[in-house]
Amino acid sequence: MKHRTMMAALAAVTAVASFAGCGGVKQSAGTSGSMITIGTTDKITSLDPAGSYDNGSYAVQIQVFPFLYAQKYNTSELSPEVAADDGTWSKDGSEFTVKIKKGLTFANGHTLDAKDVKFSYDRVKKINDPNGPSSLLANIESISTPDDHTVVFKDSVPNDVTLKMVLSSPAGPIVDDEVFSPTKLTDADAIVKANAFAGPYRLTAFKLNESAAYAKNPKYKGLTPAKNDGVQVKYFADSSNLKMAVQQGQVDVAYRSLTPTDISDLSKDSKVKVVKGPGGEERFLVFNYKLQPFGTSQSDANADKAKAVRVAVANLIDREELASKIYKGTYTPMYSYIPDGLLGHEDTLKSAYGENGKPSLEKAKKTLADAGVKTPVTLKIQYNADHYGASSSDEYAAIKSQLETGGLFKVDLQQTEWTQYSKERVVTDSSDGSYPLYQLGWFPDYSDPDNYLSPFFRDGNFILNAYSNKEVDSLISKQAGELDQSKREEELKEIQRIVTGDVPTIPLLQGAQVAVTGKNVKNVILDASFRFRYASVTKS
Repeated sequence: MKHRTMMAALAAVTAVASFAGCGGVKQSAGTSGSMITIGTTDKITSLDPAGSYDNGSYAVQIQVFPFLYAQKYNTSELSPEVAADDGTWSKDGSEFTVKIKKGLTFANGHTLDAKDVKFSYDRVKKINDPNGPSSLLANIESISTPDDHTVVFKDSVPNDVTLKMVLSSPAGPIVDDEVFSPTKLTDADAIVKANAFAGPYRLTAFKLNESAAYAKNPKYKGLTPAKNDGVQVKYFADSSNLKMAVQQGQVDVAYRSLTPTDISDLSKDSKVKVVKGPGGEERFLVFNYKLQPFGTSQSDANADKAKAVRVAVANLIDREELASKIYKGTYTPMYSYIPDGLLGHEDTLKSAYGENGKPSLEKAKKTLADAGVKTPVTLKIQYNADHYGASSSDEYAAIKSQLETGGLFKVDLQQTEWTQYSKERVVTDSSDGSYPLYQLGWFPDYSDPDNYLSPFFRDGNFILNAYSNKEVDSLISKQAGELDQSKREEELKEIQRIVTGDVPTIPLLQGAQVAVTGKNVKNVILDASFRFRYASVTKS
């Protein structure tokens, strides 16, 4: 049994900041000039890592929870954080052994050791929340802890090339086993009250989707300790108020999600700076296989007709129009399931649907006619503007117009607030979900092609749209353990070809990271981690 010392974490926690009601952020008395204020429109689903798999939640978690492995700034390579070494595979490639640094503690004084690591991953899989990241841990069969500083992962894929990246992903935060429940999500207030943090920062105040106050964690022994005294984050209802706040100096940094028009305007404003970085972000449409027209739970269920609807939709999408007219070049058309620049990228949707990237009404008509589908087909499409940005309304108005061309479809557009949307979209054992066709965005967990396949198409995936293909499932597992790059590349391309034929989702656009800062703000780093980490930011 490990000995733990209870600290005064359960004492009253005071807020570092108070926030102005009209969108501005005020420093409270006693805060220094090196406090950083950040504004965002990104919504949080859960502070508990087991209950979220979205960018807004992860943006908080990476500041306050540690990982076995993480990326140093401006690199794509993983380095040990909680781990003491790079890990070793057994001779047969079935087990990965990691040593844990000694002397680590959470901010509340609780020991951080191998048992916390095992506990953190086991609970994600056990809780298996529909909005959680358990799908990322599918290859991990079991975890053992021979001693307090050794963790052994038994992996179903020999020499799994994705494992370390998964350990650095939204499934990877290490949490305090004396604070978090092993069987259910732990409330944010309980986490903050218990000071259960071991990342560069600890949260001293937290109000869901309104405000968060971060203080430097003096017990952090990871890769990059905070270079500022702390961070205050304000959550804005819309991008127009966020834009105004950074222009007026009410926030030091505006990050996610300003509209393309906002970014264009701000790039001409001498009082601010626009910072860009590599993206990997994807915007796409998802078909619910149960609720879509002729879906499996519908009274007129018909697999051939359902596929014909998906293919016809794919033939009518005009990505160039979305990229140029709606997003003004801040996104580019995406015709593949793996983004440009990653191993295995192939524009399979460009050759399969439309006319070399352009929409084709004739192909869409023929597809529906050949399947005996009477037109117009009613399509109920759900989208979300408070999470995916105000331009989503224009994006989906354009998509509605594209799909109604020629009278093949009649589109009913609806939108829902994000916290409700994220719950209602998924298909579970007890629910068919609520949306036949809907918008999703993807911000990668790690820079590897697997992260655009496993969470989307493997059984038990994050999308949870009732899509299943055993051949795809087998190939996804196979490529994860393939050490020969040329063989892995062909397997990745084969997965995309099969999925392109099934078309369970339709990739639309690929984007970059953008932040806007005050002129006196330095070291906002948007790198290949695909995340904005606060620890590097300073201001003069």
